[in-house]
Amino acid sequence: MKLIYFHGFGSSGASGTVETLRRLLPDDEIIAPDIPIDPVEALPYLKNLCETEQPDIVVGTSMGGMYAQQMRGFVRICINPALNMSTMSGVLKTGEHKFFNGRKDNQKTFRITRDIILHHNQMERQQFKDISDWDREHCYGLFGIQDKQVNTYDLFHKHYPHAIRFDGEHRLNEKVLKKVVLPLIQELTNK
Repeated sequence: MKLIYFHGFGSSGASGTVETLRRLLPDDEIIAPDIPIDPVEALPYLKNLCETEQPDIVVGTSMGGMYAQQMRGFVRICINPALNMSTMSGVLKTGEHKFFNGRKDNQKTFRITRDIILHHNQMERQQFKDISDWDREHCYGLFGIQDKQVNTYDLFHKHYPHAIRFDGEHRLNEKVLKKVVLPLIQELTNK
């Protein structure tokens, strides 16, 4: 199985979740890119990556879940998707920020500008356009009932029938990966 994983805001393809997925799925190919900060760059980059790699499944958490939702034509799992990043005042703030994990380009910090926030807002307003019946049936949302950072269950469920609550928080841990995420991956990829 080939899985593409999209990380959350301020993270990287070297996150702890990626390491855990690789350990739990040793026989599978896990591709985990560093996502560009500006959605004007990120969205086309991720769409191109999916078209090139043709994964069996795309999994994204938080901001990555928001991007995963937009990968039309692929089976997707969006975990605690941050579908409204531009209006989350505690997250997308102007200024200099530190990455949580090492990135392939060795960048340690990134800058959020008003333009980047505007780009997020413009993308968010377009993100549910042109959802086909196939996409509606092949996109799953997982929502932690103790998630204090992101609450987009209702917005997701308005567009997709497969919105599932699980016992967990915003950040994933190994227990949730084993109990909730991996069984769904296996079900959706018939592994």
